[in-house]
Amino acid sequence: MIRRLVAASLFAAGVAMAVEPPQTPEQWQHAAVADIAAAYQLTLDNHPGTYDPANPGFASHLAEARKLGLQLGAQVRDGAGYQAALAGFNAAIHDGHAGVEFTSPLAAQWRWPGFVAAWRGDSMYVYATVPGGPAAGSKIEQCDGQAVAKLAETNVFAYQGRSEERGSWWITAREVFTDAGNPFIQLPSVCSFSKDGKRFSMTLAWSPMDNDMLRWRQQSYNGDVLPVGLTEPRLHLYWAAMPNFQPDEPQRAAYRAMYEALRAHPERYQQADAVVIDLRGNHGGSSLWSQDFARALWGDEAVAQHERANLSKQQVWWRASAGNVAHVRWLAGMLDGQGRADIAAGVREVAKQMQLALERGDKFFVTGDKRPPAATAEVQASAFNRPVYVIVPGQCASACLDALDVFTMFPNTKLIGAPSSADSTYMEVRYQPLDSGLVRVVIPNKVYVGRPRASGQFYSPQIEVNDLEWSTENFLKVIEADLKTR
Repeated sequence: MIRRLVAASLFAAGVAMAVEPPQTPEQWQHAAVADIAAAYQLTLDNHPGTYDPANPGFASHLAEARKLGLQLGAQVRDGAGYQAALAGFNAAIHDGHAGVEFTSPLAAQWRWPGFVAAWRGDSMYVYATVPGGPAAGSKIEQCDGQAVAKLAETNVFAYQGRSEERGSWWITAREVFTDAGNPFIQLPSVCSFSKDGKRFSMTLAWSPMDNDMLRWRQQSYNGDVLPVGLTEPRLHLYWAAMPNFQPDEPQRAAYRAMYEALRAHPERYQQADAVVIDLRGNHGGSSLWSQDFARALWGDEAVAQHERANLSKQQVWWRASAGNVAHVRWLAGMLDGQGRADIAAGVREVAKQMQLALERGDKFFVTGDKRPPAATAEVQASAFNRPVYVIVPGQCASACLDALDVFTMFPNTKLIGAPSSADSTYMEVRYQPLDSGLVRVVIPNKVYVGRPRASGQFYSPQIEVNDLEWSTENFLKVIEADLKTR
């Protein structure tokens, strides 16, 4: 079973050369219109959704996104407007695995009102503030007569994220109080707050962002992100930090060391009070890392049995286009370079079959058994049955969700933290640069058919941690308290 193998690759028939960015309002407008048109066409030509029988409205939905993007693009006068128009196009597509991604920051100076906000539960709070600002912990009630949640819908979710996903509120709604120069919105001016039963109002003073803002922004939704590795914060409690499924070589070595420790001393973890899997900071990447961890903790055969039972009806339809075939060939070579020759061989075969499908004129190469599945044997319980806590951040999507799919197959797993984000069924993306040099198009290569987790489905934690500070110390307190009840 080939799961998500890599977050994305950079592949194009010709990688775009660095070009001079637009200088005049007319040039910025032209770049916005041209890039939206090109992104639309590349997506239409390569995206699995174009020919997905389960999604007959895909092409018309994509055309509506283009229409909205071009309407915004026609009003662009500068780099900030360009960015907002492309972001509006992305938001209309409504899939984190499609649209465009900016290749470099534009010149616009971001501003903030002297505080950073954070979403917890169903409300917005002041996470941290400069002297004289609203006190940390203050609830933000409304701005300019609008409820802050309504303001998030119009000013933020119209350009990024998906408001129907609770996890997206954790990571995205706070951008109400970030000014990226979007000319199509009205920044909040006067806001009301409440704290300790008292209400007060403040006029916001917007100023260029500084290092405090950058640090607080990251901490406001991730907390203190730990490096990849397995530690023991107290006797018999083990903490596996997995902040990144796109690891560099030192991180890959740290992952391998975790697996080796789990396999070398299974009795140590079988006697543990708990094992904590910490996904704070994780935005996805390759699902191989979480699969290997699960096999080392619960056992190879236990994971294999659960996957056979859960995925018996799932197929993978690979979209056969020239660019997609080239990407999968590149992917096989990348896996070879990472020492995953066993996986690379299967990927290389997928590329071969995609090419044959392309030559036949088929739109897809399908993997998975097309016949009704045979009766599945009863799944045997894993020998590892100690409590497992998985810390879920709001931005958990893509391969991070694949990790939750695997971990939650076992009844000793409990999710804590935030609601996750969600995926469509379109996966395994590649990037293709556009001639402007400002953005690259995000193109998924495959679609899952019959996946147990539905398109748009997210995970809700059994224990939602709404502390403003997502510190390791606070999570330890939550876990210790829950262990006393088990």
